[in-house]
Amino acid sequence: MSILQELKDRELLAQSTNEEAIDKLLETEKVTFYIGFDPTADSLHIGHFIQMKIMSYLQKAGHRPIAIFGGGTAMIGDPSGKTDMRKMLTQEDIEHNIEYFKIQMSKFIDISEGKAFFINNGDWLLKVNYVDFLREVGVHFSVNRMLTAECYKSRLESGLTFLEFNYMLMQSYDFYKLFQDYNCQIQFGGDDQWSNILGGVELVRRKTGREVYGMTFQLLTNSEGKKMGKTESGAIWLDAEKTPPYEFFQYWRNVDDADVIKCMKMLTFIPLDEIAEYAKLEGSDINKAKEVFAYEVTKLIHGEAEAQKALGTARQVFAGSGISDDMPTTELERANKISIVDMLVQSKLAPSKSEAKRLIQQNSITVNDNKIDSIDATLDLKDFENDVVIKKGKKIYHRFVIKG
Repeated sequence: MSILQELKDRELLAQSTNEEAIDKLLETEKVTFYIGFDPTADSLHIGHFIQMKIMSYLQKAGHRPIAIFGGGTAMIGDPSGKTDMRKMLTQEDIEHNIEYFKIQMSKFIDISEGKAFFINNGDWLLKVNYVDFLREVGVHFSVNRMLTAECYKSRLESGLTFLEFNYMLMQSYDFYKLFQDYNCQIQFGGDDQWSNILGGVELVRRKTGREVYGMTFQLLTNSEGKKMGKTESGAIWLDAEKTPPYEFFQYWRNVDDADVIKCMKMLTFIPLDEIAEYAKLEGSDINKAKEVFAYEVTKLIHGEAEAQKALGTARQVFAGSGISDDMPTTELERANKISIVDMLVQSKLAPSKSEAKRLIQQNSITVNDNKIDSIDATLDLKDFENDVVIKKGKKIYHRFVIKG
């Protein structure tokens, strides 16, 4: 099976500039390719993991990945998929985030002996003369055509700044620069990057007369077309401090029945013939597939020990056999009365007090098997003499203890 066919069968491929040429290139040559990552936070998230999985897979097949960290492009902000302008970051924030990205990505990408490169596009973009840049790059872009790109078109009504309008040119220049310096022939990215990737392919052709290629991958969405990888408290991060392994495991253990096989294909390296057997499961047996999937993706991100721990905790909790030491736990300050609303916010079971109140009003909160029906509900210190566990909905459990 060819590399491209494997990616197709895993439901990863979205669009390409020349699929036949890319397929041939990947099967007959050792290709240098790149994927860009704008460091807008101090951790990668699950959407980035799909890109890293593909980089790792292609590297193991003998190809050479380049991860471009947007030390320059993040100063502008990508308008793709956004209804508002991204938060402006300082150069110090961006450099801080890049260092965290490198640490996380090194778990999946081998950068020894020139097998891969981690490169900051700020190394050239922050030094460029703007007038020279417009003459060298801007001259090859039609404003009329750029405005038809989805990343810009969707922003015209809400307001597209001239700052953001430069983003496509900068990302396109990255491809040209990497082609010149590393003979980089393919750019990969999420499907929301299609317009930007096309810009880079066209710029290289116009400036060098050579053909390079672009290919995008499906975004992680559920059966209703909504993006996955987010909870009420935010993104599913790869950093264990931001999304603890047990919470990470639980998110994937609780995916809808209709989504588990697709997620298994996209996010794990489980062989496709094995996944085909899980796809035959029906009814409650689908939970077996969910458990295997959650374990495998947690093992990839957090290691086997943490995956085993999360699996054991989940089984213990769902079996009703007591409280596990590995259950997510929040320590509370000692007080005579402790508000359930405050507990939900402090534990990040709810992102705000208003959301915590909404959950209570919807009968979604249980404390030690007692349904909470008042937004003014509190616990006394004596309630914490034994374990206090809040259950949100049917599947999310969280333990609370008093400090000291």
